[in-house]
Amino acid sequence: MINLALVIGLLAVTVVCVALGERLRLPYPILMLLASSAIACIPGLQHLEIDEDLILPLFLPPLLFATAQKTDWSVFRFRWRTLLFLAVGLTATTAVLVAGAVFLLVPAVSFPLALMVGAMVAPPDPVAVEAVAGPARMPRRLLSILQTEGLFNDAVAIVLFTAALSALTGPDTLGVGQGVGLVLNFFVGAAIAVAIGLVIGFLYRFASHRVTTTAARTAMSVVVPFAAYMLAEELHASGVIAVVVTALETRRRARAEDSEARISRATFWDVANLLVTGLAFGLMGMQLRDIVANEGADVLRYLPVAAVACVIVVAVRLVGMLLIKPIVRFDAGEVLSLKDSSVLTWCGMRGLATLALALAIPTSGVSGAEADARNMMVIVACSVLLVTLVPTGLGLGWLLRLLKLQDDGTVADQEIAELTHRAQRAALGAIHERFEETGELTEEQMRAVKKRFKGLRQELDSTTQAMSAINPDGSPVDPEAQKALAARRKKMKRGRELMVAAQTVGLDAARAEVLLARSEPGIDPEAADVVLRQLDLQMLAAPPRMRARKH
Repeated sequence: MINLALVIGLLAVTVVCVALGERLRLPYPILMLLASSAIACIPGLQHLEIDEDLILPLFLPPLLFATAQKTDWSVFRFRWRTLLFLAVGLTATTAVLVAGAVFLLVPAVSFPLALMVGAMVAPPDPVAVEAVAGPARMPRRLLSILQTEGLFNDAVAIVLFTAALSALTGPDTLGVGQGVGLVLNFFVGAAIAVAIGLVIGFLYRFASHRVTTTAARTAMSVVVPFAAYMLAEELHASGVIAVVVTALETRRRARAEDSEARISRATFWDVANLLVTGLAFGLMGMQLRDIVANEGADVLRYLPVAAVACVIVVAVRLVGMLLIKPIVRFDAGEVLSLKDSSVLTWCGMRGLATLALALAIPTSGVSGAEADARNMMVIVACSVLLVTLVPTGLGLGWLLRLLKLQDDGTVADQEIAELTHRAQRAALGAIHERFEETGELTEEQMRAVKKRFKGLRQELDSTTQAMSAINPDGSPVDPEAQKALAARRKKMKRGRELMVAAQTVGLDAARAEVLLARSEPGIDPEAADVVLRQLDLQMLAAPPRMRARKH
């Protein structure tokens, strides 16, 4: 009960930090981290205890799933070289160099344990980057690179950490032969994880197309990331890759008529992402406070090694962001300036994966000097987390303003306008082909329908009200007049039905066009989602007959 009360308390603090962050224009996860660290200092407060084995399975699936749904397969086809360089090359290089430095500076530490520390501090956190970049108004072209990097580097780090842990606690040593086997195991595990993600994504689409209840379809989207992660881990594959592939598959081949399900699912994941992110950073703050309290003054003697690790992490990232320029230009035709590289270096923020792996360093299975070095390794990892997260997160907005790179929304507005215009053309073309050429609608009705689709952001006009069959004095009209009125009502009803059908055809064509555009290379998926959400809301605001119409 105490743990439940602490969780509810952290969620409440998250809401406060969100409101405060909006007012102060600061990223709420950083405020949550600092607030929870301060709360943990309250005398007599029992700290929240969660098994370290549950931290990754509880937090990574929903956070990665929510982040990956904002992108599309086309982004990976568009930037696959960038993805390999950042998620695999840069992560592995950082891990090895940090491990080498720790191994040389601390003779009592074996290389496997040093490699565990390198794996912990290597992967930038996509959740932290996503949460911090929004309030700072980072340009979408840079955020897209960071999102591409952040979705798969955790998998590389976890594989390195697991291999080093096996070498530390098992009979084998970490040599060249085992390194080759590690690479092979990574690619085999990645292939299995991709297959799992594709299968679960297909099963989700198959089931969601046959479930009519919106609540049930939204609930399926909650179960899916956890199922993918646990199944992949059970088969010794990468749960991170399985979740990301599943998220991408759930958005592939989306249907135009699933407006209500899309709105419900997007709303749920917005709330869930906010609360889970806040809770994760809150737990990080409490755990960091516990580590400092347990170590006391001994923390100071660990700082030189921690400082060296921080310098290596930042330096490797800076070199990587300079070397990536020709790769990005070859992939997407984008030219990265020195300012862009500086921002990308600044955004190498570590987060939940670093803390969770630090807490997973075993307390048993090691002895002597190895056991004594464990606390130092945890402090090194947490120091890198704090240095790369707190000052950089709080100062990102300042850096963007200083470099004059802050996004004013012009590019996003232009992309949204182009997608809206494309949706309008598709809607009007479908209406013209279906109704205007056949003459089913009058010229006046066609003008009314076209006017509505030329303003896609406006709600549908209300239909004409039926005339009353009662005279103003309360007496009934004569039978002949009633017949004429009935005929007029029938004609009006037919006209309304045709207009509803025309609007349905137009909205279907518009949504199908935006869904098609979302999967095209060079199209910003988030801009497409903005237009699609507007079309979905317009469909939900339409008359009931229009929403219930079979497609």
